[in-house]
Amino acid sequence: MNEATRNRIRGAVLGQAIGDALGAPTEGMTRAAIRAKYGRVTGYVSDDPAGTDDTEYAAMTAQILLKAGPDITVNDVARGWIEALVDQVTPFDGGGFSEMEAIHNLAKGLLPPASGTDNHEMWSDGSGMRVAPIGAYAAGNPVEAARLAGIDAQVSHARDGIWASQAIAAATAAAIVSTDWRHIVQAGIDVTPPDSWTRRMIEKAIAIAEGTGTVEERLDELERRVAIFHYPWADVAPEAIALAFGVFAIAEGDYSEAVLGGVNIGRDADTIAAMAGAMAGALNGVDAIPSEWKDRLGPLRGSCIAAMAGVDLWELADEIADSVDERKVLSND
Repeated sequence: MNEATRNRIRGAVLGQAIGDALGAPTEGMTRAAIRAKYGRVTGYVSDDPAGTDDTEYAAMTAQILLKAGPDITVNDVARGWIEALVDQVTPFDGGGFSEMEAIHNLAKGLLPPASGTDNHEMWSDGSGMRVAPIGAYAAGNPVEAARLAGIDAQVSHARDGIWASQAIAAATAAAIVSTDWRHIVQAGIDVTPPDSWTRRMIEKAIAIAEGTGTVEERLDELERRVAIFHYPWADVAPEAIALAFGVFAIAEGDYSEAVLGGVNIGRDADTIAAMAGAMAGALNGVDAIPSEWKDRLGPLRGSCIAAMAGVDLWELADEIADSVDERKVLSND
């Protein structure tokens, strides 16, 4: 594997985590509230930035996939969740409803797909937040990335919760070998069911992103027309995934602008910035991420998933790259 491809895989994994950490302080806020408090966020606002549950679930997803390999099954995913999560005694700091419901279902003996359907959060963005490593693992093959993401998501999600995660995984896989942000967006759209809620929302967001107006005007329109304000939570998968694609498209794939677009859009900002960061990091490579952002993010703390404490994301990204190399996924690399 050449170094450029390895750096794109690193970009997907680190890009997701850094977007998550940057977006954590603005999670749940509106754009108006962000402006009132911060003006425009342009970097870390915390003195001690860290990834949230998004990054810890992404790391766990990577570990499960690396252990099981491309023939992974829903039972492999369930086993990995049970081993890491069911007996955890410390609080799941920041753990989402979909994940907590899935953990409780697994503890009761329910396995996928039942563990991902016997809950009211089957369509949250909790599966989309964790699939950057899956896209990296299936580098250059968006269809395979979508297949793997569909297997992973069933432990905690169904329907749009699965389709949204498949879109992000496919786009990330495409980004590792692409030079055109439009191709990346289309790869994500192509794996979603026609006329699904997820596809309609992504296409609406892209139409806004490609419209007229300044960057800030288009971000305002994204919030106004895509955000689902009548629902009390900001974690609806078709909304968050559409906003991630929207800010990625407004930035035309630029890493910093895509991530900061997600941070400043508010709503489920950490997840939106994480997903946009995965796509843009895969497109541009890890060197496109500002050093100040990379240098301040250390090993995972295990704040949500205790078993992830101490995981080094650079090492994890290189394990994924080594697997891609060993499996000859990129035959022309």
